[in-house]
Amino acid sequence: MASNSIFAKKTRSLILKKGLLTEPKADEALEIAIRDNKSYQEVLFEKGMLDELSFIAGVASEMGLPPIDVTKVEPEERAIQSLSQEWSTYYGVLPIARIGNILTLAVANPFDILKLDELRLLTGCDIRPVVSTERAIRKAVTRAYNPGAQEMKDVLESAEKTNAEIELKEGEEEEQVDLSQITNASGDSPIVKLVNMIISQGLKEGASDIHIEPYEKAVKVRYRRDGVLGEGVAPPKRMHNAIVSRIKIMCGMDIAERRRPQDGKFQIRYENRQIDFRVSILPTIHGEKCVMRILDSGSLAHDLGKLGFETQTLDAIRKAVNSPYGMILVTGPTGSGKSTTLYSCVSEVLSPEDNFVTVEDPVEYQMEGVVQVQVNEKQGLTFPGALRSILRQDPDVVMIGEIRDHETADIAVKAAITGHLVLSTLHTNDAASTVTRLVDMGVDPFMVGSSVVLVCAQRLLRKLCDSCKAPEADIPKERLLDVGFLPEELPNLKLFRAVGCARCKNGFKGRFAVIEALEIDDNIRKLVIKGNGALAIKEYAVKHGMLTLRRCALLNAGRGKTAVEEVLRMTMEDGKSEAPLET
Repeated sequence: MASNSIFAKKTRSLILKKGLLTEPKADEALEIAIRDNKSYQEVLFEKGMLDELSFIAGVASEMGLPPIDVTKVEPEERAIQSLSQEWSTYYGVLPIARIGNILTLAVANPFDILKLDELRLLTGCDIRPVVSTERAIRKAVTRAYNPGAQEMKDVLESAEKTNAEIELKEGEEEEQVDLSQITNASGDSPIVKLVNMIISQGLKEGASDIHIEPYEKAVKVRYRRDGVLGEGVAPPKRMHNAIVSRIKIMCGMDIAERRRPQDGKFQIRYENRQIDFRVSILPTIHGEKCVMRILDSGSLAHDLGKLGFETQTLDAIRKAVNSPYGMILVTGPTGSGKSTTLYSCVSEVLSPEDNFVTVEDPVEYQMEGVVQVQVNEKQGLTFPGALRSILRQDPDVVMIGEIRDHETADIAVKAAITGHLVLSTLHTNDAASTVTRLVDMGVDPFMVGSSVVLVCAQRLLRKLCDSCKAPEADIPKERLLDVGFLPEELPNLKLFRAVGCARCKNGFKGRFAVIEALEIDDNIRKLVIKGNGALAIKEYAVKHGMLTLRRCALLNAGRGKTAVEEVLRMTMEDGKSEAPLET
């Protein structure tokens, strides 16, 4: 409060000296600023006592500093990375350019020498101030750090002004959608622009999913980035039905149907590549929720060696995919990268001498040289039906999108035994549970033991941002041992924590896979046939060198690739078997 008053008085003296305002008006603004705990500049501009450009010119002239119109300047990426959005907002400054160790900052209050000293220490740069206004800098910070969000705000403002898409009739609760505007192929409709902007923002942020969620009085747009949902700019509630209707039209869905779930897909071109979207519409008590899954084949890693697996795990996977026959299973929750791993396995052995066929629901990525079959249960093309037909097509390698029932499991197991290499996914918690899950689905234990050659359990962990990660403070030795580190590892650990910067926002940037690879040897086959449970199988595998999910994650945390908190968030503690081993 006192600091605000001091700088307000300095600003008052300056504008009086430059003849920008009469003394009574300057005093009136000062009284309001002190009374309402507002900045002096804010009051001057809000009350219309002074225009911003005159103020900038006066301050720049007095201080001998260059003036700048931040609304017409595009800040350099290197400058933006020198100071996070949080600090820019806190200090009311905008990084403009950086040459060597000199950082040009737009500041609204060049009188505040202490602030400039703090920024010098924070950025490690020599500060070159240029003069603007608080209000202009505030808007420019939002635009510089979140360009997509600012563009979306502009589109929303345009939609608010035209208000041509949505017409709420008096006495009616539901919105009446102007379909002629929504289906406008030229893209002139603000709703079309808004939907395009929502999708574009998701692609720019590298999101895997876009959620449009209706609530009683609001609509939320959320993006899943690196496995975590974060909010975007939200449109007004009354636009919700129009937005969902536009997405339905893009997918070829029935826009009049609002009481039943619908699924669809569409494709767009973005930065010279085709991107597929899988769309799910679900009715809720406050309207239809829309989730768009982004399937970007351009970002798919087709090389097993580039997925970041541990050397021991990678060797086990390569040994299995080069087997002449047998079943390879990858397990994990939705969005854990199972499909990417399977496609990479196919790419590892893809050759013109062999016949590769997949059956999927849906086909997520198209691969050259692979025959891909899309399941369509409405037309009678189910997983079991498609799989039977595929086996009559002389395949060498068969990839099944997911084993969902006994019939599919039974056919897949028999195919693996009769000379085919079969790859598929299953939903279980770890590798050992996958083997017993097949038995629980009704497949004979002997058939399971004879067909399965490798089971992988997979999770995706967030990578620490290399630009801002900081060494972890001293963690008690007991705590490190408790989470799973070995005593001999403690002296060489390099643990880091997430901080957050302009490049990453929350301290993490990108994800990587950790995999638990269970090789099925003769002893494990005996355990399966004799009916041992998952815990017994896992205990045997760990004793014979298998790296568990928790162990793989801890190894990466020890290298500074991720944080211990991320390891604890994404992996379960390694348990011990409660059942005796039968061999």
